[in-house]
Amino acid sequence: MDQPPHGRTEAFLVDDAPLLRFHKRLALYSGGGPFLDGYVLSIIGIAMVQVTPQWGLNSAQQGLIAASATIGIVFGSFLGGRLTDRFGRQRLYVFDLIAVIVFSAAQLWVDDFWVLFLLRVLIGVAIGADYPVAASLLTEFTPKKYRGPFIGSLTVMWFAGAASAYLVGDIVTRLSDQGWRWMLASAAIPAALIVLARVGTPESPRWLAGKGRVDEANAVVAKIFGPHATLEIESGRPAGGVDALWKSGYFGRIVFVTTFWTASIVPLFAVYAFGPRILAGLGLDGRTASMGSAVITILLLVSCIIALTAINKLGRRTLLIHSFAWSGLTLLLLGLFPGSPVSVILCLFATYAIFTGGAQVLQLVYPNELFPTEIRGSAVGLASSLSRVGGALGTYLVPIVLDRWGVGSTMLGAATVALAGLAVSVAWAPETRGKSLAESARI
Repeated sequence: MDQPPHGRTEAFLVDDAPLLRFHKRLALYSGGGPFLDGYVLSIIGIAMVQVTPQWGLNSAQQGLIAASATIGIVFGSFLGGRLTDRFGRQRLYVFDLIAVIVFSAAQLWVDDFWVLFLLRVLIGVAIGADYPVAASLLTEFTPKKYRGPFIGSLTVMWFAGAASAYLVGDIVTRLSDQGWRWMLASAAIPAALIVLARVGTPESPRWLAGKGRVDEANAVVAKIFGPHATLEIESGRPAGGVDALWKSGYFGRIVFVTTFWTASIVPLFAVYAFGPRILAGLGLDGRTASMGSAVITILLLVSCIIALTAINKLGRRTLLIHSFAWSGLTLLLLGLFPGSPVSVILCLFATYAIFTGGAQVLQLVYPNELFPTEIRGSAVGLASSLSRVGGALGTYLVPIVLDRWGVGSTMLGAATVALAGLAVSVAWAPETRGKSLAESARI
């Protein structure tokens, strides 16, 4: 645990506190869920290369397997949001990923399509539950100066997990024709390390104060930030629960967050679940297509890191608008000219990767800043669930569209979704840069 900051004898708000090693560790550990999400979603695309011919899967079955974890996240995010607002962040923060360990390891022995589908749905439920828990905990501890980059860093961890999956998948694929089992089971290893790292994390003082446990909240604040730190009281706090999301002006916010989140992940999930196949359809073959997906993933990781450096300089609204505009244009060009030379195709995919980072990092920043503590978990969980409905549907439809209409139509569909996200952002995206949590919840 950090020593409380020294040299400050005057009272200061937690929102104005200095950055501590505690915050950096919390950001790293909170990124464990998104890391596993990226890992689980991406590695299935590589595993399917072996599973499909061995099990004789048709397009619909491929889509179901690819979308299974996302389907689980739909339910897990909503459930996790409700539970974390009601029972606190700390308990679920430690225990929700234990299920990932168990169900991931079980995939090593799976021999039935529906059993594999069920296991991956359950993995998705556990990962989905972690999103509102970890994001709320990180948001409520982090000073406002660092909040945007720190919450956005959770998305960076998603891409780090995806990049790791492609590297692991490429190695394991060459070892055995049953390598897909080890690929899918390997998620248990990082999940176990994350669970161990999270043990001992304190409860959110904002949640404690909201539940009337003021003495406990003050004790946590004093331990982390020192005796002169205080919490800003959020006036006009709504009762917790999903019902509050539809009252006091929150309906418009949930519509905005859900819509832009969906528009940012549908094209991305389609590319990740079937990246090697899409690239193969655009002219790349075999391992070159798999490695091309890995390179694009690394560029996406770099893109998110760049977006984190710009999130406070440009502001949330400007970053989101430019991200959708340029990434959507790139997807449109891929759809209109699918027969372009390989070098052009790779260049366009790389350009999409570079520009989509802004929309990706804001997926968790906006919902955590736009809703008050009592309903923050429920808001993040509901937005994540609703956006993943679109993500799951898109992932399921990708192999069907690829088979019937080809890569060009698939990319045109992705471009349409991204440009819809642009329209929503221009119309509704607010600016929350530099505001305390109480202030951003009132705008």
